[in-house]
Amino acid sequence: MRSKDEVREEVWKAMEREGVARFPGAEGRIPNFAGAKLAAEKLAGHRLWKRARVIKANPDSPQTHARRIALEEGRTLIMTVPRLRDPHPFRVLEPNKLSKAAIKEASTIRHGRVVALDDLPEIDLILCGSVAVNLSGARIGKGGGYLDLEFGILSTAGKIDTHTLVATTVHPIQILRQHLMVTDHDLPCDLIATPRAVIDVDRQYDRPRGILWDHLQPPQIREIPVLERMGYA
Repeated sequence: MRSKDEVREEVWKAMEREGVARFPGAEGRIPNFAGAKLAAEKLAGHRLWKRARVIKANPDSPQTHARRIALEEGRTLIMTVPRLRDPHPFRVLEPNKLSKAAIKEASTIRHGRVVALDDLPEIDLILCGSVAVNLSGARIGKGGGYLDLEFGILSTAGKIDTHTLVATTVHPIQILRQHLMVTDHDLPCDLIATPRAVIDVDRQYDRPRGILWDHLQPPQIREIPVLERMGYA
């Protein structure tokens, strides 16, 4: 089985080669893609999206459209600061407290309200970006591991449960027909939205149960204040 880095390189190069990568390019990031807006609209039409009232969203470019739709539809968004570096890294965007211009922007956390972990609402759906996925629910991100950490923190805090769904939007070229490496801390997905359709995944992998402390090194914990607090609680 190929490594995650090998899969990432393959997908990034394929997207550039086929002309489906969009600004600022695919390499080294959650890649923006042709049809990202349409994929967001497809996801927003899915029954499970319609049920969600609180959505935890990633900040990446291809999911901008889905974040905007969520706010326009009156859903609450939860986002995090880069690398979870703040003592209280979670931000809440409530559409009834945002201007139309702020809702239209939807691509940054600067309009969000700082909220302590204990005061966050329970989350119905997690919207994440991906570099590659497969139809078993395996997902590969850009390699930072922060989504997995955020999931572990929110799960440990009781803000996520077995009913919380995980959705991603991707270009079809990012859906691979092969086994992908999955570790215990990797977060699999339940829904894959493309510009053509939304796929309900028959997920073959369990989700991580809270924070997997044995997967973390002391320097990582010290760099993330909320992790450090939880580790000493």
